[in-house]
Amino acid sequence: MAYLQSTTRVSNHIIRSMLLGRSSVRCMSNGVQQQLNVTNEKLNTTSSSLSLIPNRGLHTSLVRRDIDSAAKFIGAGAATVGVAGSGAGIGSVFGGLVVGYARNPSLKQQLFSYAILGFALSEAMGLFCLMMAFLLLFAF
Repeated sequence: MAYLQSTTRVSNHIIRSMLLGRSSVRCMSNGVQQQLNVTNEKLNTTSSSLSLIPNRGLHTSLVRRDIDSAAKFIGAGAATVGVAGSGAGIGSVFGGLVVGYARNPSLKQQLFSYAILGFALSEAMGLFCLMMAFLLLFAF
């Protein structure tokens, strides 16, 4: 029983010294003072196994840059969809002008002014979408 307690005490000293980083431990076993040297290899293997734990720097600058460029291209592609909507709007405005003029030719001047206003608003929205796409690509 006494041998078991002294062995446990010795192992506790060794473990404590490894955790605290001391290079040697003094212990008393069977009345003989012994010097136990903890080799640097054990300390190095312990520190190298601890370095395998991932740290907070998971996203490197290269990965972050790739994600940012992919997000820019996706955003620019989504913004250019509005240009197609502008083209459809312009076609709808002038289609309505032709149908309105065919039904009532006497309203030619008023229909034409409304068509130009609709064209300008639709084109402005298309240019706004194109401008946002260029800003996403080249400004950020």
